[in-house]
Amino acid sequence: MKLSDVIFINSFPTLDLHGYDRDSARVKILEFISDNIVMGNEFITIIHGVGSGTLRREVDETLRKNRNVVEHQIFRANNGCTIVRLVKFK
Repeated sequence: MKLSDVIFINSFPTLDLHGYDRDSARVKILEFISDNIVMGNEFITIIHGVGSGTLRREVDETLRKNRNVVEHQIFRANNGCTIVRLVKFK
């Protein structure tokens, strides 16, 4: 499945970054990715909100640099969250 095929995100593990600053958000994102790789989850959701866009940009930058992220994009039904596809280890 590709990210463009995703319609419902309710069943994906979710990280809510409301209230975090950029540095704390980066640490939480990396921990969340690591935990979900260990658990074998292929798709995750990160809620960053709309606001000024600071957290959205931090999420994007952190995900682009992470080798465990296959692809990511803003969820088309809610531009305050990003859906992420992680590498799948067997």
